[in-house]
Amino acid sequence: MFLSIKEMEVRKVRFDETFQPGEIDFSGADVRQSSPLHAAGVAELLANTDGEVRIQGHLTVKLESECDRCLGQAEFPLDNRFDLFYRPSVALDDAEEVAIDEGQAELGFYEDGGMELEDVLREQIMLLLPMQRVCSPECKGICPVCGKNRNESACDCREEPVNDRWSALRKISQA
Repeated sequence: MFLSIKEMEVRKVRFDETFQPGEIDFSGADVRQSSPLHAAGVAELLANTDGEVRIQGHLTVKLESECDRCLGQAEFPLDNRFDLFYRPSVALDDAEEVAIDEGQAELGFYEDGGMELEDVLREQIMLLLPMQRVCSPECKGICPVCGKNRNESACDCREEPVNDRWSALRKISQA
């Protein structure tokens, strides 16, 4: 869905969209959409600004990814509100370098008379996902010695340092 600035000049643009898995491209993010993505909200052109747009809404979706510790499946249900501000990218074209303050760090930019709702939602979803994606906080991961998933079965492997460069310093501190 294209959020048109021309349309926002006349009225607020309301959206209530559902995107099935595969309709939004998450291919480079190592995540899979496992449920329909529902987003509802409003986009409006703010008065007395040079084309600044505010998009408020709510999204719900479930995503799946590999667990960073055990390589099993990890699920991430997202249910979040968003309140975003965008400015036209032509505001940046005039300056070579632009210093931004803390408030401007939360701004996005648009060009070509508006923005695609799918792009806005994809960006929000990627920001909502945790940096370390684990199946559960208690995940034990994979044994670095034998390669077994420690969540499924215990192993008796002992992790011994191969090259302990700090052993000489430990001897000094113990003396």
